[in-house]
Amino acid sequence: MSDDNAPTLVAAGSQETTVKPLGMRKNGKQWHEQKKAFRPTKGLTSYERRTKERAAMAQMKAKEQEMKNEKEEARQEKIQKIRENRAKKEERERYEKMAETMHRKRVERLKRKEKRNKLINS
Repeated sequence: MSDDNAPTLVAAGSQETTVKPLGMRKNGKQWHEQKKAFRPTKGLTSYERRTKERAAMAQMKAKEQEMKNEKEEARQEKIQKIRENRAKKEERERYEKMAETMHRKRVERLKRKEKRNKLINS
């Protein structure tokens, strides 16, 4: 019986810690886990810490938004490039079709005329 009340040494790696025996529980239910003290203010944080956390969260959100915007810009540039290439291809095919029926020099004159009109209208 005297061994139960005496503190014992438990080796944990290179450090030694003492484990104090708790003895018998008052209600006799030793199989239940020991209850801890109720501390309602344990989870609360100070105002300074909350403001720091909020600032860090805002900074992270701003960085995420910036990354999303960069990704969207890259996507829009890719889409724009595809549209321009399709328009060029259609234009080239149209001139080739015209060249089949018309003379080469007349097609070139029409190209120059259309380019002038595009510059004026733009």
